[in-house]
Amino acid sequence: MEYKKLGESDIYVSPLCLGTMTWGTQNNYAESNDLMNFAYENGINFIDTAEQYPAPSTKEKYGISEKIIGEWINEKKIRNKIIIATKMSGPGVPWIRNGDLQYSKNKINDAVEGSLRRLKTEYIDLYQLHWPERLSDQFGINRQINLKDNFNNFEDILNTFEILIKEGKIRCLGLSNENFEGLTEYFKIIKRNNFSKIVSMQNRFNLIYRNYDNNFFNLCKDNNISILGYSPLAFGMLTGKYINNSPDKSRLKLFPNYFNRYSGKESKNAVLKYSKLSKSMALPLIKLSLPFCLNQSFLTSAIIGSTNVLQLKEIIEATNIKLNKEIIDKIDKIHAENKDPTIEKEFNILIYLKNGLKLILKGDFINFIKKFIKFLKKIIS
Repeated sequence: MEYKKLGESDIYVSPLCLGTMTWGTQNNYAESNDLMNFAYENGINFIDTAEQYPAPSTKEKYGISEKIIGEWINEKKIRNKIIIATKMSGPGVPWIRNGDLQYSKNKINDAVEGSLRRLKTEYIDLYQLHWPERLSDQFGINRQINLKDNFNNFEDILNTFEILIKEGKIRCLGLSNENFEGLTEYFKIIKRNNFSKIVSMQNRFNLIYRNYDNNFFNLCKDNNISILGYSPLAFGMLTGKYINNSPDKSRLKLFPNYFNRYSGKESKNAVLKYSKLSKSMALPLIKLSLPFCLNQSFLTSAIIGSTNVLQLKEIIEATNIKLNKEIIDKIDKIHAENKDPTIEKEFNILIYLKNGLKLILKGDFINFIKKFIKFLKKIIS
């Protein structure tokens, strides 16, 4: 495997990162250990987890995924050979620090110390903020949020992590599910205070979710931010296994209400078209969908989930596939006809009313009219 540098750090990671989101619910300790052993033996040196895992998240299972990794690394005595990434939960989970706003100095320190204990390590290679603390796009629902009305305390967050980096408890800071506006704000404050740079951005990316714009990519590129893509196989939808039904022990079978963001009608139609294309190439769908992600120049590592070693073996084999221009053109044609089918065309009426009222109270009737016209267009569309 060709290892890539993580941002401006001295860390090099494999093109595949072993995801652990369901370790403790879908996978038990023994199965998870088998996956880590096979991944390590085949050159994968990168594992991603979160304090909130496993999913579906419950109070009783909080932190189990980190514990599984910690036990394995401690037993194998290979801490210096594995890159561990974990994430601090944002607000909204009642059993994690009462579920309220999270990114204060005390709560960040508490979260880091908890992950260090569960992972049985003295340091975390890549520590990430799981979600922006302010309201933002979440799993395909477009929420138009004014950053000035609802935002993280960026400077306090960065100052707290600067101390943790100097103390050696974390090596690097990364973000997850962040957007262009938030990233821009972080960069301004980092530059102004000479803080350690953010090294990575973890957002979802796959054949049926390509909702990044050029501004976002250029911002990451200009600031040497590595992009880590999660859900490259869309919870298994892009392996083709859900085309006819949901196999036993699969995520959609076990947790139909939790992992349903890729199972809408438009997503299924797109998957069928990609499946038809892969069959015309005499390839299983996974050997089209995963190489598509890995072939993107902006992607440093794809975070893959696997239920068993056979699945992981198939995933690793798919990394050897190179897609030529003719195939990419065919993929892009399907994408143009089925652009980002997972995104709901939803708008939040309360937010529009709130922002409109503020403009009226300020006497800014011109901008109010502009907002109102935009509001009407959304209703019509």
